[in-house]
Amino acid sequence: MGHTAESPDERAQDPVFDLHRGGKMAIVSTVALDDRDDLSMAYTPGVARVCEAIAEEPRLVDDYTWVSNTVAVVTDGTAVLGLGDIGPAAAMPVMEGKAVLFKQFAGVDAVPICLDTKDADEIVETVQRLAPSFGGINLEDISAPRCFEIEQRLKDLLDIPVFHDDQHGTAVVALAALENALRLTGRTHADARVVISGAGAAGVAVAKILLAAGVTDLAVTDRRGVLHSARGDLTPVKLALAQDTADQTGRTGQLADVMAGADVYIGVSGGNVPEEVVSTMADDAIIFGLANPTPEVHPEVAHRHARVVATGRSDYPNQINNVLAFPGIFRGAFDVRATAITEGMKLAAAEALAGLVGERLSEDFVVPSPFDPRVAPAVSSAVSEAARKDGVARR
Repeated sequence: MGHTAESPDERAQDPVFDLHRGGKMAIVSTVALDDRDDLSMAYTPGVARVCEAIAEEPRLVDDYTWVSNTVAVVTDGTAVLGLGDIGPAAAMPVMEGKAVLFKQFAGVDAVPICLDTKDADEIVETVQRLAPSFGGINLEDISAPRCFEIEQRLKDLLDIPVFHDDQHGTAVVALAALENALRLTGRTHADARVVISGAGAAGVAVAKILLAAGVTDLAVTDRRGVLHSARGDLTPVKLALAQDTADQTGRTGQLADVMAGADVYIGVSGGNVPEEVVSTMADDAIIFGLANPTPEVHPEVAHRHARVVATGRSDYPNQINNVLAFPGIFRGAFDVRATAITEGMKLAAAEALAGLVGERLSEDFVVPSPFDPRVAPAVSSAVSEAARKDGVARR
């Protein structure tokens, strides 16, 4: 996994461990319990009246509990950050972090739930049974290809938003950055040749959102080369993607074959793209190396051959960071009590993010900072409007 566990002495000196001691979050009451009257309203006997009202009209749970502002952050610990399958207990610090980001950036309450199973049926059943406690489900760090099935089944079963952030959060922010990079380099979606390396959760979602945005020349590669229907080793997800991408242009071969002359490279695969391959891209190329912590194309190499470079790292310009997307997306969905998160809502989120760059657009600024206070409000407003347009808003 590329990481060495610290010794007890090292942990004692490490400020990161100090920050995590006791966890990063806690439950805080929103009401005072200072006397007998407070207690009688917050709990028995007063609470019974609220329970009876909800029993008669179940949707009142959204008005009189925290459900409509609370998301479950669910993982099985199989694809955690760059660490891989480290299990549910070791995933908890990341899920706590995710919950803190929801609260900090969008005022959304979140509960981390780490499941001790890798079985898709068990995960779906567990989340389905937990769903009445939440206004939405954020699936996190579940390995492909199971994540596709789990998300789709839960979407079919539940009438609340279900969102696998590793797929769609990455895709929304990548599209926003690409919108501005294309504008900067004088291209359009329809005339840009795009290559995506990686056909896991993020790669599939990025490809789908680019197609929805109007990209027409797109090749997706995995370890064995370009996804196309003539290959006999494709999963159903990859086969469907091949039909929508390389099959449309007849592109085949390996990554190096489709990189030659490409305008855009988006890496969500790990690994390394040799500089001699990068050098074959078109003039004014766009390179997003999003593997963390080691991008597929090192920024120094990318800058020698590309005009716009983005990574998933915070120590370089143009960070493609999911925190730009998921808090505002859930905020917007919750504000209108949406029953789902649609493709239109994701496209609206990307457009809103791209628009925040405005006249400040430059090679080192194609996507806003996560700390820009305009981000979550802009995304949530756009998502709410799109939810109404798509007919999934309850209010």
